[in-house]
Amino acid sequence: MTESNGAPRGAGDGSMPDWEKRFRAPRVSLPDWAEDAPDRSLFVSNATGTYELYAWDRATGEQRRATDRPNGTTDGVLSPDGEWIWWFSDKDGDEFGVWLRQPFAGGEDVPAVDGLEASYPAGLAIGRDGSTAVVGRSTDEDGTTIHVVRAGGAPQEIYRHRESAGVGDLSHDGTLIAIEHTEHGDAMHSALRVVRPDGTTVAELDDTKGGSQELGLEVLGFAPVDGDTRLLVGHQRRGRWEPMVWDVASGEETDLALGLPGDVSAEWYPDGSALLVAHSFEARSDLWRYEFGSGAPTRVETPPGTVSGATARPDGSVEYLWSSAAEPSVVRSTSGGVVLDPPGLKAPVSVPVEDVWVEGPGGRIHALVQKPAGATGPLPTVFEVHGGPTWHDSDSFAAGPAAWVDHGYAVVRVNYRGSTGYGREWTDALKHRVGLIELEDVSAVREWAVSSGLADPDRLVLAGGSWGGYLTLLGVGTQPDVWAVGLAAVPVADYVTAYHDEMEALKALDRTLFGGTPEEVPDRFTASSPLTYVDEVKAPVYISAGVNDPRCPIRQIDNYVDRLVARGATHEVYRYDAGHGSLVVEERIKQVRLELDFAARHLS
Repeated sequence: MTESNGAPRGAGDGSMPDWEKRFRAPRVSLPDWAEDAPDRSLFVSNATGTYELYAWDRATGEQRRATDRPNGTTDGVLSPDGEWIWWFSDKDGDEFGVWLRQPFAGGEDVPAVDGLEASYPAGLAIGRDGSTAVVGRSTDEDGTTIHVVRAGGAPQEIYRHRESAGVGDLSHDGTLIAIEHTEHGDAMHSALRVVRPDGTTVAELDDTKGGSQELGLEVLGFAPVDGDTRLLVGHQRRGRWEPMVWDVASGEETDLALGLPGDVSAEWYPDGSALLVAHSFEARSDLWRYEFGSGAPTRVETPPGTVSGATARPDGSVEYLWSSAAEPSVVRSTSGGVVLDPPGLKAPVSVPVEDVWVEGPGGRIHALVQKPAGATGPLPTVFEVHGGPTWHDSDSFAAGPAAWVDHGYAVVRVNYRGSTGYGREWTDALKHRVGLIELEDVSAVREWAVSSGLADPDRLVLAGGSWGGYLTLLGVGTQPDVWAVGLAAVPVADYVTAYHDEMEALKALDRTLFGGTPEEVPDRFTASSPLTYVDEVKAPVYISAGVNDPRCPIRQIDNYVDRLVARGATHEVYRYDAGHGSLVVEERIKQVRLELDFAARHLS
């Protein structure tokens, strides 16, 4: 879930630096609410120092922490009747576990589904009757399975395939189930199948066939009306994400053609008469309302910046999570005011982001730049590379980059090829030359940063987490004379070993990116693996890793570190007891502090 720390105000506490306040300030996510009991909501907060789920009764104002685990909890769903909180219980961040549930008002956690072994989650939809659920599971042995579960009965398997898939949605009356699947073998572009609860097929929609390039589809949700067979679907038929309405009973497709640039998503208003449209373009986003009668969108007023989540309420108001690079996030409502304002410390503001466009080998590259107020270059500069890779940096508040700015660094974030938000061709461009294409774009922006006078060429830091950590290690190996320091969090370091150890859904993604397994296309994996270039690394390297990480597993990181040790390369490694990152605030602060200290020691 995305986060908010309440209305932006000065922290007013001089006992700790601003960068730590931004991490410690209480935050809340956009509240989810029960479809048939809209006063009952569920949100995530770090109020106790660990991100956990909270139940909120809007009628009484009572807020209750629903989960309490040492490594935190963020995956939870309210049943439509508001009676139950379903939450996913894994072990120390390994993402492998089972669904539990507890009464909304509080009580004992009990297994939500009897008869299903632990797995990675692959979607969940809960019926309005409160006794039916559709549960998606992923395991190394079975691939993806989907089960219909009814109270008092054994789970009924309705879907099974080796390739990745997931539960999209359950219709309002519980008679239709939408599934996203990649049976065609391309994990980046899903097809859709709608089935009955007994698993029999009702309709298929597949944009991966018949064209020179495969196009993806995604489930956005069934119409919230009994007997309504309309399914809101995201498609890429015009080279970017847009919504359309597909009537799964008649097969009719209604192209909305909203005329908005960039990527567009949508969800239903609660009465099904209109759509709440989320529009993302050039690292900013805004909201629109689409009336089926008028056929034209009207703007929902939000401040300039990024809306990272929004939901329409039964009274027609819209609640949304907003922030900018300078202003901390806040949950607001179009009816006026702040929806949730957690008490206590408030995060200090940061500096605005500047847009830069650089010509690159694959087209214009969009980068976001922050620097200390009033500072002039050349400055020590951190190239903070985002994860994903199907993600993008935006004009939104982030405590990590703000910490570097507080310490006198410029921060440059590059939306390289592979990033979302710039069209399908930009996102899909990194196939087969994985990692190397992204680094070409980072290099083009780096050259601009140096030639413009912003960045000191002798004090360039390459940093990132997850896919950004992977690009960091690949970058310091393939461009050893450029970077002064490398900071890699939860990275891919040895791609062949990572492939064999990672969760099954990521294996499928890697097969799509590389065009096969390491045994089928060994040269491609070798060319894109940081381990191939480890002996060329000159920059001091700092690596942090979660020992329970199923996405970038620890063994492949140890292989890379062993090679650094063997050649006496300057490096430091920090291992912590969690998965793909930490949900504990003090742990996050510790990791940023270690990175700041490592960079300061090796740039002086």
